[in-house]
Amino acid sequence: MAKLSKKQRMLRDAVQRDQLYTLEDAVRLIKEHKSSKFDETLEISLNLGIDPRHADQQVRGSVVLPHGTGKSVRVAVFARNEKADEAKEAGADIVGAEDLMETIMKGDIHFDRCIATPDMMAVVGRLGKILGPKNLMPNPKLGTVTTNVAEAIKAAKSGDIQYRAEKNGIVHAGVGRSSFDEKALIENLKFFIKAISQSRPSGAKGTFIKKVSISSTQGPGIKIDYQDVV
Repeated sequence: MAKLSKKQRMLRDAVQRDQLYTLEDAVRLIKEHKSSKFDETLEISLNLGIDPRHADQQVRGSVVLPHGTGKSVRVAVFARNEKADEAKEAGADIVGAEDLMETIMKGDIHFDRCIATPDMMAVVGRLGKILGPKNLMPNPKLGTVTTNVAEAIKAAKSGDIQYRAEKNGIVHAGVGRSSFDEKALIENLKFFIKAISQSRPSGAKGTFIKKVSISSTQGPGIKIDYQDVV
């Protein structure tokens, strides 16, 4: 376990585990005790009332936060000819076809997002067992299988978050950095919570969002009173 800094220990001691905090108070706590050694990520976790094993209870999608994530995203694109040129001009970090497939099969995965044109899916499909577990497999529902590669690259670079409920019904995401001002962090958090609320699947019964908590990279979870957000 990573050793906590003095400020991180103070944040842990300041948080009342059973108390529900407003977003404003929780963000203020994290900002006041942020690490001086590195720019921590502000993370959010939502416990959902779903069983993702059922097809009609899966929660998956993407959202572009109003203030981005503060993370530098490396984008790989599967494309040929003019679409490959378009991807390079749009700022893709890696562009290729069969050569990129062979690189990935060797275990060289130096990117955070993978985009493909529809005609490349026969090639990309062979990488399902490698990219799938890493949540890097291009998917038309997420906008990462598209003919508009420039727009997809722009979205990825500007803070597009892909989310997916884990088998226990929890959604995790990084929604900013501790260096962001409070207003930006709060707006990002509200935007993400609303996006999840609106993604309620048809098979979900009863309470959809059961619990929300936020934390810094090495800080404790702070329970959030989210009722005024959804």
